[in-house]
Amino acid sequence: MSLSQEYFQRALKVIPGGVHSPVRAFKSVGGQPLFFRSATGAYLESVEGKKYLDFCQSFGPHLLGHRDEEIAQAVHETVDLAWSFGACEPYSLELAEWIVEKIPWIENIRFVNSGTEAVMSALRLARAATGRSKILKFEGCYHGHVDALLVKSGSGLAGVSAADSAGLDPLQVQQTLVASLDDENSVEQIFNQHGSDIAVVIIEPLPANFGLLVQRETFLQKIFSIAKKNGSLILFDEVISGFRVGLGGMAERLNLIPDLVTYGKVIGGGFPVGAYAGKKSLMDFVAPVGPVYQAGTLSANPVGMVAGLTTLKKAHRLNLFTDLENRTNRFITQINQLCEAKNWPLQAISMGSLFWLHDKTSSTIRALKDIPSSQSKTFKAIFHGCLEQGIYLAPSGFEVGFISAAHTTDLLDQVVQKLESVGQKIFHGK
Repeated sequence: MSLSQEYFQRALKVIPGGVHSPVRAFKSVGGQPLFFRSATGAYLESVEGKKYLDFCQSFGPHLLGHRDEEIAQAVHETVDLAWSFGACEPYSLELAEWIVEKIPWIENIRFVNSGTEAVMSALRLARAATGRSKILKFEGCYHGHVDALLVKSGSGLAGVSAADSAGLDPLQVQQTLVASLDDENSVEQIFNQHGSDIAVVIIEPLPANFGLLVQRETFLQKIFSIAKKNGSLILFDEVISGFRVGLGGMAERLNLIPDLVTYGKVIGGGFPVGAYAGKKSLMDFVAPVGPVYQAGTLSANPVGMVAGLTTLKKAHRLNLFTDLENRTNRFITQINQLCEAKNWPLQAISMGSLFWLHDKTSSTIRALKDIPSSQSKTFKAIFHGCLEQGIYLAPSGFEVGFISAAHTTDLLDQVVQKLESVGQKIFHGK
């Protein structure tokens, strides 16, 4: 029994399922999870002492790679000063000022501890600002484990939702309407029935939790048009895409400015963080200025604030967003050329420095219904094949991969070579 297996058996006795977040349990890919003891740059090191080239990167926060030296120095200096205050401090102020200065449509920002907390708070704010109760979300977008958003399409009637987790209040579930991605008609139908009750439309402008579902710009523009016509707010969930696909996230790429936006991951430099932001006229509804209560003992933790600001400043200084996108495009092109040459039923797609491997399709996958039914089976084989080659992907065929500044072109070229060996075994049995 390996050391990881020993740890997992111990964990099963004291932790639900042995993990603190479900995807870590390897249920989607089979087998038992690896336990890691350290991480540096593009690599993870397991408790057994084996190194793995990491494309998970803690699901996105490590834009510069694990434990970047510049961030590490800033973190160590801050830890020597304080761990947390529960009081006002300059570190969150500096990060807030930097973000507000660089992103012109953000006038106020409030830091919290996670993406889930950011979304929860933004929804409360939207309801207060509009005086309305209903939320419209999209099937195929994930916004954390907020009760109001752990819902899926229900009976087939326009907008009807059903609980996607046990323990949800049925009355709260009814306040959330569900539309289909890549389907303007579903949005129009829902607004025709409920338009005057919808406080906010929440969407990942780049859905990246059920695969990488790149949306048509015309579809997103239509959502904006319908929402504005009906007096509903638009909330962009950019917890993944924010400061990852560009300095201004998808809002900047699309030139679509939401009323509210949520951030996470990159803005904490690898430490727990979340944020919601928008125009001052909306954010003034938040206590202590306004009537919307939201608080947090460890919100704006100084270590995370410093790590986040150091990350963003360095990425901006090095024009890293463009560099990573070019590097990712090159990597994805090589993978697709390999798959074409070998006639493998596999392809890759990317946006910014995010990428996704999926079963080959004749058209772009934009909604859950477009994902091939064989995706899980194929990815399971790819995941374990890559693991044998010292490559760590997120353990689910519906999670995306992340490329960091530590993933050099030489390393990515080596990965393509290793993928050739993996594919030969999977598709040709050699």
